[in-house]
Formats: sequence, structure tokens, C-alpha cells
Amino acid sequence: MNDHDRQHLTRCVELAETALRTGNDPFGSLLVSGAGEVLFEDHNRTAGGDATQHPEIEITRWAAAHLSPEERRQATVYTSGEHRPMCSAAHGWVGLGRIVYASSSEQLTRWLEELGITPGPVRSLPIQKVLRDCAVEGPEPSLSARIRDLHAQHVRRQTGN
Repeated sequence: MNDHDRQHLTRCVELAETALRTGNDPFGSLLVSGAGEVLFEDHNRTAGGDATQHPEIEITRWAAAHLSPEERRQATVYTSGEHRPMCSAAHGWVGLGRIVYASSSEQLTRWLEELGITPGPVRSLPIQKVLRDCAVEGPEPSLSARIRDLHAQHVRRQTGN
């Protein structure tokens, strides 16, 4: 992972902060072209009750509508949290390239357990268990404490503690 990757991951955390401020689960993601241009960015929009409103899903929809298959293969998805199976599958079906994440699903599971939250209905699997032949990098230790804090804030808001 290089400084360029860390800059994009920092932006993902900023998007996760925006998600939290707007009542959503704290996740943010962006799509970067093979030439290094940010093409699309978003954050979770799950507050309305639709648990599929993840930024990674919106990235795949945008990429399918706006990029050629070759441009998709050359693009990188940066995200504050490792893709869960739903987002990994969408990534693979659309044919996007590399994934770089700031915090892993394993970290998130551990943090939520420490905060007293029971696991959701879908198993947490590493991206490589869902996708074949996808370049994946993460987690980025320099952002872990910041991301953990976002999830702790979200849990406190949900539970009133």
C-alpha cells in the first residue's frame, strides 16, 4: 500500500464520517480510474431501512452504466471497510479491479462484539473467499482507531448508551 492508497482511504473514512452524521452506518467508498482519477464516491445510506444501500453497490451500478469492461478492470475500489459478501459479489459480477480497504471484516466483527452487538444475518467472509482472482489490499493500521471510533459512536446512538 502506498501514500496514494492511504490518501484515498482517508477520503473513504471522511465519507464514513458523513454517513454517521446523517444517521447511516459509517462506511464510505470511492472508485478510482486506472489513471488515478476519482470517478465516483458515496457513503452508506441504510438509515431508511434498506440494508443494501452500501456505497460499494452504488459504485458497481455506476461503473456498469458508465465504464467499459476494460475501464472497470483497471479501476480500483477504495473503501473504509472490507466488502461483505453482497458487495464482493457485485464487484465481481461487474468486473471491477483491485480493492483496497482500511479496516477488515474481522476487525469490525471483533469491535462490534466488544461493543455488545450480535452479528447480522449474513456471515462475514474475507473478499478472497467470495471473489476469484481479485487483487485485495488491507487493512491500513493507521486508520483503525478512527474507524473503530466511528462504529462505537454508531452503536452508542443505536443503543442509547
